[in-house]
Amino acid sequence: MEKEGRFNPSNTLDDSIFAAAEKACYNFYQAQLYELAIRNGEANVSAAGALVTKTGAHTGRAARDKFTVRDATTEDTVWWDNNAAMSEAHFAALKEDFAAHARGRTLYVQDLYGGADPDNRIKVRVITENAWHALFIRYLLRRPAPGEIENFTHEMTVVDFPSFKADPARHGTRTSTVIALNLSEQMVLIGDTAYAGEIKKSVFTTLNFLLPPKGILPMHCSANVGPDGDTAVFFGLSGTGKTTLSSDPERTLIGDDEHGWADHTVFNFEGGCYAKTIHLSARAEPEIYAAAQTWGTILENVVIDPETRQPDFDDNSLAENGRAAYPLRYIPNACDTGMTGLPDNVIMLTADAFGVMPPIARLTPAQAMYHFLSGYTAKVAGTEAGVTEPEATFSACFGAPFMPRHPSVYGNLLRDKLKSTGASCWLLNTGWTGGPHGEGHRMPIRETRALLHRALEGRLKDVEFRTDPWFGFQVPVFVPGVVSSILDPRGTWRDPDAYDAQARKLTAMFRKNFAPFMDYVDDDVKAAGPIG
Repeated sequence: MEKEGRFNPSNTLDDSIFAAAEKACYNFYQAQLYELAIRNGEANVSAAGALVTKTGAHTGRAARDKFTVRDATTEDTVWWDNNAAMSEAHFAALKEDFAAHARGRTLYVQDLYGGADPDNRIKVRVITENAWHALFIRYLLRRPAPGEIENFTHEMTVVDFPSFKADPARHGTRTSTVIALNLSEQMVLIGDTAYAGEIKKSVFTTLNFLLPPKGILPMHCSANVGPDGDTAVFFGLSGTGKTTLSSDPERTLIGDDEHGWADHTVFNFEGGCYAKTIHLSARAEPEIYAAAQTWGTILENVVIDPETRQPDFDDNSLAENGRAAYPLRYIPNACDTGMTGLPDNVIMLTADAFGVMPPIARLTPAQAMYHFLSGYTAKVAGTEAGVTEPEATFSACFGAPFMPRHPSVYGNLLRDKLKSTGASCWLLNTGWTGGPHGEGHRMPIRETRALLHRALEGRLKDVEFRTDPWFGFQVPVFVPGVVSSILDPRGTWRDPDAYDAQARKLTAMFRKNFAPFMDYVDDDVKAAGPIG
């Protein structure tokens, strides 16, 4: 096999099932992969020099086509209610056919770390058939120092072949699309989807399996640190503002999506950002907007003017889930090491489209665990086919699709770490006020940022709080510099009785969702749910 690039001579594809490939390009740099993506016809170029790509039918994760191999390692440790199983025989057949698919092809190999903490990272080899996917994962995982590549020996392998189509009869899949995780072999096979996020999320899922037995909490969260060294982590589902609020010019960004909470540090799993671009603007999100307009950034499913090559971030005709992938260094105040101290504040974000939640609330440790296990946000009308009114979404631990273990494993870790650190916990609503979606309006970003800054600076400790009559958490009555009327959501509605009916509806949804967790939590957590 022809080989180019930088690699460990004793750790090449020659000794793997992919030895029949024609050529392997090892650890190519950013500019090399950028040029190849254009030369191969995989991408175009925006006016600012970003790579512009389309992923075809899959513009987001193919959650129903993700499988975990059921074997002796996973039988009693994986949360099978949430993870579709694949047999060992089906995975073996799939791996054999992936190897055959590689015959005669050029493959792009990146040797990277999943995790910034040297004590807890995993060495990952990603093998792709597209140069732009190799560039994407070079951004999104962490790059070894140049001198480390020659001795790099991987522990985990991710194989990403978008042109491979699975055979449901032979491979036990649902369709021709497949994301198959073998946690015993630490191998992932991805086929018939060009959505790049599948690659990084497969590494995240694996770390979510490997780290809890070591006492480390893997988190679907962003993190930043203030000028005085105070660390904040932000949990939240897509669309709640995780990336936006953590990319703060007054604070140092640790990372925007995936972190681990160890005994001595919070550490980023990644080396880049994967930001949503729909309605991206220089006014609301200046750091992300600038990064999206930087040479080398990958714009995925973003509409580009065919003549001027300017991106239109308001056009969702390709996807509501348009993305920008870029190295962390494209954010001016990003942390190079990807590591920081233990959290002083934990923020749980929700975009409540029902217009019920207050803009900010203080949570007790028991309430924090309740809302962590609930993982609530809401979809709004028009974002998905068939969604005509606000629709509650609950995703345990704010990342159920990536959680191979039962949510109680992660919930108990969070509870223990909150106790040991004494971190404050806040629920921050970036959704609607003055009524539900369609009647009210989105929470003003100015007010959200002001409340967040005051919480992180410790300036909410001495303000007056009231007990929310529906959820039982503590809500500020008055915060200097913030419009007081917004703090009481019921008062922002024209019809208070309509608010009460909506609140009653939402709290019932919370209770129904939490019922499966009742046997796994202590009495104080059972009592920490809605009271109205």
